[in-house]
Amino acid sequence: MSTVVARIIDVYVFRRDADAVRFLLLRRAPTLRLGGTWQSVHGRIEAGESAAGAALRELREETGLAPTRFWQLEFVNMFYVADSDEVHCCPTFAAEVAAGATVALSHEHTDHRWETAEDAKREMLWPGQRRAIEEIEALILGVAACEPHLRISGSF
Repeated sequence: MSTVVARIIDVYVFRRDADAVRFLLLRRAPTLRLGGTWQSVHGRIEAGESAAGAALRELREETGLAPTRFWQLEFVNMFYVADSDEVHCCPTFAAEVAAGATVALSHEHTDHRWETAEDAKREMLWPGQRRAIEEIEALILGVAACEPHLRISGSF
């Protein structure tokens, strides 16, 4: 029987430039699983850590960035991994950073770039990644009554 697990998180980072909202894409190091692909911040939830806490930690570790605002998404990315016979439920977050914020990549990534939502969705490998960006566009960047209820307060 397959096992359902929730051990990883995704964080979609965006900034508001003068001409557009842009999403951060990270190129996975070639020696790692899915090497060479473009992705969001992605990482494991450590023992005793909340999903939101893991998202903030991974954001700092992988990019050196701290959010100016931070949201949980309604969307939970779900996918199956045959090798482990596990269904993964991946809590998903959005992080806004300052337009001039400087990215400091970890060893997990070899490059980064800032892209519009449409360009970012074209670069993403998986449908769940595209759906996360679409939800951010609709519920956070758009006019949605639920946005304040998704916002996570605190000092980051």
